[in-house]
Amino acid sequence: MLIVKSIASMQRLAGKWRRAGAPIGLVPTMGYLHEGHLSLLREARKRLGKGGRLVASIYVNPTQFAPDEDFVRYPRDLKRDLKLLRERSADAAFTPSDPEMYPGGAMRLKDRTARRAVPPDFGTTVMEENLSRTLEGVSRPGHFRGVTTVVAKLFNIVQPDLAVFGQKDFQQAAIIERMVRDLNFPVKIVVAPTVREPDGLAMSSRNKYLEGDLRRQATVLWRAIEAARTTVKKSRAVSAAKLKADAKALIETEPDARPDYVEFLEPKTLAPVREVSRGAHMVLAVFIGKTRLIDNGRM
Repeated sequence: MLIVKSIASMQRLAGKWRRAGAPIGLVPTMGYLHEGHLSLLREARKRLGKGGRLVASIYVNPTQFAPDEDFVRYPRDLKRDLKLLRERSADAAFTPSDPEMYPGGAMRLKDRTARRAVPPDFGTTVMEENLSRTLEGVSRPGHFRGVTTVVAKLFNIVQPDLAVFGQKDFQQAAIIERMVRDLNFPVKIVVAPTVREPDGLAMSSRNKYLEGDLRRQATVLWRAIEAARTTVKKSRAVSAAKLKADAKALIETEPDARPDYVEFLEPKTLAPVREVSRGAHMVLAVFIGKTRLIDNGRM
C-alpha cells in the first residue's frame, strides 16, 4: 500500500492508474477506523473488481468543525489506521496535512476557540443551498460547507470513478449526491448501510467518548428508531408530531440523554412529512452527556 501525503503525488498516481484503464474507488474518512469504515472499503472493492484501485483518505477536516466542537480532541490513530488499510488491501492511503489541503496561511488549529475557517487567501468554497438548510445544517452552522468543500477537493485530487459513503450520515450523503449531480462530477456515489454494534448502537469514532453508563444510554437512539418503526408498521400512517413526542419522551428516560432534533422525512428530498408511513425516514441527533450522536432509519 502506498502512503501519499501530497496532492501533486496523489494526482500523478491517479493519472497513472487512469491511463492504465484501472477504475478508482475512494472511501473518504476522518480516520480512527472502525468496522463501519471497513465495510465501506469492502463495498468499494467489490464494485471495483480485481483490476480497480482503492484509495482511502484519512483527514480530519478542520473546516467542518465549529469553534466549540471537538476538532482538537477528535480521536486519531494513524499508525493503527494504516495497518487496517493494509490488511484490507487498499492500494493507497491519502493522508494530507492541513497546510497541504488549505494552503496560504495559518489556521490556528491548536486554538480551541479559533474558528475552523480556511486561511484568509483561500477564497473558494462549495455550498449546497437546499438540503443543507435543515437538521445538521441548523445545529452545526457551516458544517456542510466544510464537508462539501473538502469532498469536492478530494474528488479533484483522487479522481475516483466511485466513492462510498455511509448511511449513518444520511443528510451528508444526500447533500454529496446533490453536489455531484449539480456540479457534474463524473463520480458514482454509493451509500452503504449503517454498521451497528450488537446492541444497535451505530458505529462511530465518537463512541470512544462514551464512558461508563453513557455507553449503555447511547443505545436509546436505536431504541427510539425501533419504537417508531414498530408503531408505523401497525398503522397505515401516524402523526409525525406524535412520533416525535414519543421518541423524545423515550430519549429523556435516560438521565444523560438530551435530544437535539427528531424528524421524519421524505428520503429523496429530505422534506419533513406530517404523516409517517412506511418508506419515510427518521433522523435524530442526541447528546449523551457531552457527546453528540446521530442516527437514522427507514420506517
